[in-house]
Amino acid sequence: MELIDTFFNWPVLVRAFPILLRGLANTLLLGCASIVIGSIAGLLVCLARLYGPRPLRTVAILYVDIFRALPILVVLILIYYALPFVGIRLSAFASATIALSMVFAAFTAEVCRAGIESIPRGQFESAAALGLSFWLSMRKVILPQALRVTTAPLTSNCVSVFKDTALASVVAMPDLLKQATDAQALMANPTPLIGAAIIYLAFLWPLVRLVGYLENRSKQQMKG
Repeated sequence: MELIDTFFNWPVLVRAFPILLRGLANTLLLGCASIVIGSIAGLLVCLARLYGPRPLRTVAILYVDIFRALPILVVLILIYYALPFVGIRLSAFASATIALSMVFAAFTAEVCRAGIESIPRGQFESAAALGLSFWLSMRKVILPQALRVTTAPLTSNCVSVFKDTALASVVAMPDLLKQATDAQALMANPTPLIGAAIIYLAFLWPLVRLVGYLENRSKQQMKG
């Protein structure tokens, strides 16, 4: 009974639930914004690495290597706490969005690069023979095929982004984890943290299963 009263206290969970829902809204907004921005940036970095002039390719490679190696927490702290020393002050939400987007872009660039490089060379030559421009070839021929290969790993990276939004609590952004921590302190009971864990599981578990389904479908297509 003591375990239940401490970690699974129903009255405490009911009181904390509206607070957790506000945090969930911020988490979803942060995650979606980071994924959209990071996806666009990652695709541009990928194209720069594959088809840009040598200096631009070098910059793209360095960007991918650095931000795949750096922990998101370090990037977030640098953006939120270090930039004010050079006169740039960003809100907690903006700082978290930029940090998550920069790291997500690096991983997206690598996934997209692998997807584009998996396309047979004949597809590029056929597009060129039809007189399609580079950008039109990418949009109409190459990227749709690469997307089928990269859907599963990109979805997996999106799940990671939503989990990593919890790091935004470090800069006092009222995300789900921060709201749960505040509710825990307010109610002197850790049940809100358990409630937050349940909410994370409820909206991330379907995405995890989706990743598994997409991976299995991709394997079946390759065998077929």
